[in-house]
Amino acid sequence: MATLDSVAEFARVARARLGGFRHTTVPETAELRRAAVVLCVAEFDGAASVIVIKRAYRGRNAGQWGLPGGRFEDGETPVEAGLRELREELGLVLPEDAVLGRLDDFPATSGFAITPIVAAVEGPVALAPNSEVHSVHPVRLDRLAAPDTPSWATQPNGAPPLLQMRLGPAMLLHAPTGALLWQFREVVLLDHPDARIADFAQPDWTRR
Repeated sequence: MATLDSVAEFARVARARLGGFRHTTVPETAELRRAAVVLCVAEFDGAASVIVIKRAYRGRNAGQWGLPGGRFEDGETPVEAGLRELREELGLVLPEDAVLGRLDDFPATSGFAITPIVAAVEGPVALAPNSEVHSVHPVRLDRLAAPDTPSWATQPNGAPPLLQMRLGPAMLLHAPTGALLWQFREVVLLDHPDARIADFAQPDWTRR
């Protein structure tokens, strides 16, 4: 397991593991537009943590858990789009060398092929959420890696089980955000490079 108490050591281990990870890419189609999100690790209250947000209670994905990110602008790469959205949504400016790698694209039922970018920033950070963000919730890496964090909920009529990521007393996340965090946990923190997410089921309400 990657060390969970030092952002610098996490970044070293994550860069090596992601460097050897063969991520999958979902092509853009008429039904799937491109978006990028950033799994950004920073220090909060002395602990290495990944930044999770709750979206504003309006517009697309109103009030849902998410990661900083959004759709591509014309000509952007996944890294450029992810870092721009991180800057716009949280006021956090990172250079491209803060990016450690990427995970699998996720085909979301909301109509986006989501590319997850992994990044880390050392030292204190000051966040300035914009109007698209209701609240910011750093999740400690040791919480994310804990054995009781993921569980699977059965669904009626033989439908595939739903992943549930319990990150706090009032933080229960499903795919797509829960799936991206699960793969981050498995591949980067626990060194399970065969963990894949493309077929994870999503609750109906994530379509909104």
